[in-house]
Amino acid sequence: TSILCAAAITCSAGAANVSNFSDVRPSDWYHDAVNYVCENGLMNGTSDTAFSPNATTSRGMIVTILYRLAGSPDMPESNWGYPYADVDTNAYYSAPVYWARMNDLVTGYSDTQFGPNDAITREQLTAILYRYAQLSGKDTEKTADLSGYTDSVTISTWAPQALKWAVGSGLISGTGANTLSPRGTATRAQIAVILQNYCK
Repeated sequence: TSILCAAAITCSAGAANVSNFSDVRPSDWYHDAVNYVCENGLMNGTSDTAFSPNATTSRGMIVTILYRLAGSPDMPESNWGYPYADVDTNAYYSAPVYWARMNDLVTGYSDTQFGPNDAITREQLTAILYRYAQLSGKDTEKTADLSGYTDSVTISTWAPQALKWAVGSGLISGTGANTLSPRGTATRAQIAVILQNYCK
């Protein structure tokens, strides 16, 4: 897994040294995770001096990371199936999007729309990771009771199992004392922490 993690990158540009980022301080809760994803090539900065920890991460970026974690498997265009109107075949996320669909990791909003540039939500992210873990043969049996989170009633009907696994496995934690924010967007800092937890 560590070898595959080291091979994955995002499509942001810039320095991959956490000490160069003015917006990532040693005291920040995400510092070690940002350092980890940078050292292992999973994420870069948004510039030479910024990581932008509070910026959101798109659906296209997430499937691209997982596609490369899987070793960038060959994707003959003849097997891609019906096209998404909003997925340019020349985009960096093109093959990963169709790979993710073919492996039942994520679907589009419809047969023609995937939303590659839409900010991914926390429950979408955990659902994709859950399915990827199953595809990779990882243990997905651990679960957690989510009833203690006051916003657990807002979890989408397709997401509880994945969120229970993600929390139970220590991949994610609450966004506050009693909140999980399932429909909130996932920031780059949160993604870094989740990726570090998953790869380790």
